[in-house]
Amino acid sequence: MRINETIIVLAQQMRDIEARIFAAGMPVAALMEKAAELCFREIQTLYPREKSSLVGVVVGSGHNGGDALVVARELHFAGYTVKIYCPLPKQKELTTSHRKYAASLGIVFVEDIDALQECNLIIDGLFGFGLIRPLSGNIAEIVNKINSWKKPVVSIDLPSGINTDTGEILGTAIKATHTLCLGLWKRAFFQDQALEYFGQAVRLDFGIPAGDIEAVINIATGVQQITSTVARKFLPLPRPLVTHKYQQGNLLLVCGSTRYAGAAILNGLGARASGVGMLSIAVPESLKPILVSQLPEALIIGCPETSLGAIASLPLSETDLTKFDTIACGSGLTIDAVDIVLQILKLESSLVLDADALNIIARSSQQLNLRPNIVLTPHLGEFKRLFPQIEFKDRIEAVKQAAQESNSIILLKGTRSLIANPQGTIWAIPESTPALARGGSGDILTGLIGGLLASRKNTNKMEDYVATAAFWHAQSAILAATERTELGVDGKTLAEYLSKWVSFFESS
Repeated sequence: MRINETIIVLAQQMRDIEARIFAAGMPVAALMEKAAELCFREIQTLYPREKSSLVGVVVGSGHNGGDALVVARELHFAGYTVKIYCPLPKQKELTTSHRKYAASLGIVFVEDIDALQECNLIIDGLFGFGLIRPLSGNIAEIVNKINSWKKPVVSIDLPSGINTDTGEILGTAIKATHTLCLGLWKRAFFQDQALEYFGQAVRLDFGIPAGDIEAVINIATGVQQITSTVARKFLPLPRPLVTHKYQQGNLLLVCGSTRYAGAAILNGLGARASGVGMLSIAVPESLKPILVSQLPEALIIGCPETSLGAIASLPLSETDLTKFDTIACGSGLTIDAVDIVLQILKLESSLVLDADALNIIARSSQQLNLRPNIVLTPHLGEFKRLFPQIEFKDRIEAVKQAAQESNSIILLKGTRSLIANPQGTIWAIPESTPALARGGSGDILTGLIGGLLASRKNTNKMEDYVATAAFWHAQSAILAATERTELGVDGKTLAEYLSKWVSFFESS
């Protein structure tokens, strides 16, 4: 796995990496030609001349504008009819040179954005990475007008108007159909608030030397996306030829209530799909028959329950509890199970805490013993209740701060889920599906994480296994949505596709 494929950079880190490349002797003009050629090839594939013969190119003043002018030139040579609009009066020297050359070729330069309305395709080369000032005045009007046309738009590097690091919309921004990210992934691509502006995003690798990346970024504490190659190292396959159930992990789920019986079932189905060797599920006594019928291979532990149907106590001694490799707690518990959560938090076992366990922690006035072998799995609302002091302008920085302050592993769920450990390592899940926006998806994930952690018995790299479980969960949902549509991915179906995806993945 090349670091170029996984690393996610800040704007300043990208500047520093490029500075090293230029200092080593790579001419800026040569790198621009190389990057723009990749863009041209991708655009030619996405929008063949036979279907998109008239292309409008909007050019900014910096090197992003230079990239766009080289793309315009190559499209012209390939037989497209090209019109160029340069709304900014001053341009960098290299961009100006490309502008002059394009004009010498007879490419049409227009004086008003409206002249591009008849085009089949718009290339956005206004602003690249590093933009921090809000778009205003004429530029904002241009962006809004392009958006209003509802035409295909390809943005070079990032859609103009997006903050490279935080994904903030700087007043307004281009809503691209496709975004061609140059060189390395930028953080904005993993910030939920910006995703609707990228359309389909692809990274174009123009060959940054790994040494230049490593000289700028501490990989051990950097931000990386997890890929199938990375995930393969942490999946519970292949199993040793000679093994037994206790060597494949011993997991306890503490979950469910009479109000949320389904959460316990889904928790168990997620754990089952992980392949964990031994699965025990503690639920209110009244739910035991239901769980036995749904998960006959699991040991179902019936617990005394409160008048409201929550678990009142665990019929397990502290010694019994320490026998489990991992305990996952919270799905469907209700906040009446306060004593249960506080009891579990006193254990030294690896813990996965979700849903009502998180709400109970957020409400607790006690000094809680959080530690690096505890995984907290909040969605946005739970995160804000757990960490009200953390500003949430930047999801990546927020999850990093939360992991450090809590001394725990944090899985922040979202369209691009993030996993952070206390040392500053952050994994990002590169893709997901709206099919997961459905009750029960999180219960499946909690069981899956618990099972994977228990089966691997490695507390030193818990964040890697948590990230793998989240990747596995997302990829399974994507596969299910592809085969059954986004409306056909209920919790039980998702659990079935966890196993199906592994089979598909192993054979690929």
